[in-house]
Amino acid sequence: MPLLIAATPLGNPADASARLIAAIASAQIIAAEDSRRFHRLASDLDVKFSATIISFFEGNEEERTSEVLSLLKEGKEVLLISDAGMPTISDPGFKLIRAAIGEGIALTVLPGPSAVTTAIALSGFPTDRFAFEGFAPRTSGAREKFYETLRFESRTTVFFEAPHRLVDSLATAEKVLGSVREICICRELTKQYEEIVRMSLGAAVKWSQSKEILGEITIVLAGVAEIAQAKSEAEIVARVKSLESVGMERKAAISAVADELGIPKRLIFDAMVAAKSTESDLN
Repeated sequence: MPLLIAATPLGNPADASARLIAAIASAQIIAAEDSRRFHRLASDLDVKFSATIISFFEGNEEERTSEVLSLLKEGKEVLLISDAGMPTISDPGFKLIRAAIGEGIALTVLPGPSAVTTAIALSGFPTDRFAFEGFAPRTSGAREKFYETLRFESRTTVFFEAPHRLVDSLATAEKVLGSVREICICRELTKQYEEIVRMSLGAAVKWSQSKEILGEITIVLAGVAEIAQAKSEAEIVARVKSLESVGMERKAAISAVADELGIPKRLIFDAMVAAKSTESDLN
């Protein structure tokens, strides 16, 4: 029997597919991230099941994987589901799927909701190319490095953030990426209190500080213009100096280059500081 990998609704039970409902009803084993949430979903869908429920979450995935593999080899029909969305997308399931492939066990995916693609579609940002970064880092230092990697990212980027870390995360993003970078924050997708806000990072920081943030958070960050992504720090410094050479003050030159390239002034200022430090080391 194949391993069934099924997407579950993000919040609205009406988004459940007919295939998911049928799989719940017929499965012999259901590996669920949270058994309580699964029972709530089954109740909302008014679907009866006779399957044995196995708790399958991040903390026990490695241990449970061998157990589930044994059941599959015995010919049991196993349905893998997470709390919401597609298993393995920042949810348990990757280790099991890799192991099943290694054992030659067939896989069947029951497509359905995904917070990643839902948020990107809602953002209004380009969707021809995008990057998914999972959850933003928890610690301040790692979070700053994370946003540093997105300075010149031209693709739309989507990632998850915990509500209690959102204020600090957005503040770090503004510090690294500047105030004008566009962002879309999606809260409680498909649920009763769904909220979608589209604004600059500077405005987003103020928004997050003005209210209590609760629920699941998906963030979509606009990419920078290709021209900005293609420019090296040396080219940026050279452009500022060329404007200074014709009589423009540095502050004005930095603002002009920021407008020209479509990148935050802070990035240009940092490039100028780094160039000055390099020149000092050489002298």
